[in-house]
Amino acid sequence: VQLQACGGGSVQAGGFLRLACKATRMITSTFWSTNVAWYRQTPGKQRDLVAQISTDGQTTYADPVKGRFTISKDNSRKTVYLQMNNLKPEDTAVYFCNMRNSYNGDLWGHGTLVTVSS
Repeated sequence: VQLQACGGGSVQAGGFLRLACKATRMITSTFWSTNVAWYRQTPGKQRDLVAQISTDGQTTYADPVKGRFTISKDNSRKTVYLQMNNLKPEDTAVYFCNMRNSYNGDLWGHGTLVTVSS
């Protein structure tokens, strides 16, 4: 199983981006019981949780992105999305998708760079 992420890029402050991460070769029924999340990391700092959807459907957001970012999950496409609105320069980071379940373990996608200019 691999995670393929896309959607990063460069935008001006106030703009928006949508990240997507697809689990290739994951059994669809397994995806239903997969915890999905987005993390971000800047140089020299730890990787921080941005948002996640737990297996029971509960969503969690980091305080800095509440009200601006929305995480969603399409089980039929085995894809998790991160809609990022009203982007700020401090959102600049490499974003990583993460999926975790008891069958495939802890999976990470390659990072996708988001750059927000003021």
